[in-house]
Amino acid sequence: MTDSTIPTVRLGDEGPEVGAQGLGCMGMSFAYGPSDAEESRATLERALELGVTLYDTADAYGAGDNERFLAPFFKAHRDEVTVATKFALSIPPDDPTRRVIRNDPPYIRQAVEDSLKRLDIDVIDLYYMHRRDPAVPIEETVGVMAELVREGKVKHLGLSEVTAAELRAAHAVHPIAALQSEWSLFSRDIERQVVPAAAELGVALVAYSPLGRGFLTGSFASADDLTTGDFRRQHPRFTGENAAANAALLDRIREVADRRGASLGQIALAWVHHRQTLHGLPVIPIPGTRKPGRVDENTAAARIVLTDEDLAVLEPIAAQVAGDRYADMTFTSAGRE
Repeated sequence: MTDSTIPTVRLGDEGPEVGAQGLGCMGMSFAYGPSDAEESRATLERALELGVTLYDTADAYGAGDNERFLAPFFKAHRDEVTVATKFALSIPPDDPTRRVIRNDPPYIRQAVEDSLKRLDIDVIDLYYMHRRDPAVPIEETVGVMAELVREGKVKHLGLSEVTAAELRAAHAVHPIAALQSEWSLFSRDIERQVVPAAAELGVALVAYSPLGRGFLTGSFASADDLTTGDFRRQHPRFTGENAAANAALLDRIREVADRRGASLGQIALAWVHHRQTLHGLPVIPIPGTRKPGRVDENTAAARIVLTDEDLAVLEPIAAQVAGDRYADMTFTSAGRE
């Protein structure tokens, strides 16, 4: 490992060893407005050079476009990368703007075949249930996912945005390697019940949106700064008075960043990395970016060790955040706790 390469951690007790920071790939072809394909491809390559081996996508990102975009990179580096994708957000043919949560067995079986084809791979390294449909017993859903493992279509199983009780029920059916949930200086609801359950079961926590969808970097101050098609314009935290109140909270991060000679984003990521020590489980943040330079900046955060003084400054932030992290919180674990 060179000075610029991140360390590795294991996803759960039986999962693969991956870089301590992953890469969220959604924005390369979906949700965050226009992107440059060549720059995104350069970002993928630079991430791998720096030790990033966990690449995160989903079938719902651009109705499969994101999986198709990543396929050539995965094919070129198949033995070096851990491919993570997801199912559960079905797109109705008559309304491509909608997402319908489906956890039923026939859907899962069709979804995995479709993802394998788009990704142009023989097996998915980590297959997540993207969102939970409470109408389908989780034991039934994970039972089908376990069959995919036995059939050689999937290597390891993951869940996203489930409660502690749902995680325990799922893990009793088949080992869960990773739980993916939002976790950042602005979003700490999973610390109440979900994180202790994951630590107890030996499940790694993959933290999505560790930079608060970019807000924690100071790259935008409100939804008004975003392009028309940017999905963040729908989030309560980035609109109106909420946005103004939350922007003021960045002053605490800036205080630490200035003292440490780091960027706002690096301090936010270093805080997420510190959760591993605090809670006693593997924590792998997956910040998303489309710029090679940002990968250098983000991975450098894995080597920042925050002091007790730093942590004390950052600790009060989450309790002061205005607005929910989604307009509809029923899609999240916190909405069902």
